[in-house]
Amino acid sequence: QVQFVESGGGLVQAGGSLRLSCAASVSIVNINNIGWYRQAPGKQRELVAAIRSGADTYYADSMKDRFTISRDNAKNTVYLQMNSLKPEDTAVYYCRTFPSGYWGQGTQVTVSS
Repeated sequence: QVQFVESGGGLVQAGGSLRLSCAASVSIVNINNIGWYRQAPGKQRELVAAIRSGADTYYADSMKDRFTISRDNAKNTVYLQMNSLKPEDTAVYYCRTFPSGYWGQGTQVTVSS
């Protein structure tokens, strides 16, 4: 099965930026849809953004114009650029195939006020 390892999380002040990476264990050239998800304490896991093999992307309304998802097939990696971060963005962020797949450990993002 395809495994993804998330990295790039950390502590950042409100208004700051982070770039998350999701490295796949195999080539992602033939993986059509990949999504970033997040889960905050006490809340359900939610889809943040998704990208297809082409140019089509999806963003949750609260992340529109702040987050950018991209993929580099040569590096077998999917990225999530997060700008203008807010405290409510604090969560563990996960990457997996969309709309279903297997969860990894995720990477923690903490935004201070």
